[in-house]
Amino acid sequence: MIPALTVDFVGEVYTPAPDGTFMLGREADLVLDADNGFLHRRFLALSASGGLWWLANVGGRLTATVTDAAGTLQAWLAPGAALPLVFEHTIVWFTAGATTYEVDLHLAESPFQPVLQVPAGDGSATIGRLSLTPAQKLLIVALCEDALRRGNRGPSSIPTSAAAAARLGWPLTRFNRKLDNVCDRLSTLGVRGLHGGPSRLASDRKARLVEYALSARVVVPADLALLDEPDAGRAAGRG
Repeated sequence: MIPALTVDFVGEVYTPAPDGTFMLGREADLVLDADNGFLHRRFLALSASGGLWWLANVGGRLTATVTDAAGTLQAWLAPGAALPLVFEHTIVWFTAGATTYEVDLHLAESPFQPVLQVPAGDGSATIGRLSLTPAQKLLIVALCEDALRRGNRGPSSIPTSAAAAARLGWPLTRFNRKLDNVCDRLSTLGVRGLHGGPSRLASDRKARLVEYALSARVVVPADLALLDEPDAGRAAGRG
């Protein structure tokens, strides 16, 4: 028996039929953003097989970050890949151009429950062996600011490096150096998609960092207060 699945995109709720394929994209069953030319016409597909619902990336270039509601499990869904939906609430993040999107998937029944995260009590952010410096956390908050102010609901924009540096009061060279540092440290922990290269745009790397930070709860709306602290950017920039 296939459990009922609902798809929630900014309050628009759909219930895919288990005997068909439900498409998400620019021109699909669920139209995510008809005006974003960076978004595939058909990007993600939902279908039922073997008693499970499956999420597949049928696009040719974009990737998606898939996580449980607590942010304790995360998968990077590359073009051509598929994975089963096993949690009651699964969140899908992806970026097309300078816009990041969130889609929520809810199963009526699931035998799997995520393990809840226990936040650090000292205000620091720790992911495995990674401890973020104040400057690194502030940089990530600046990149995720629009999504955090929206409460992670609906499309959000990612600032350019120059705009994020200006928001923090940093020179662009300092911003880029600290971005390189945090991406390198996350890469050593196995977070994919953060390495630069001749075929990878800097904007793609920032998009992947934003998706990871939001889905893994590296930053949360309460962290927006860091941007409002007097001279926070200058103080963190020296760190």
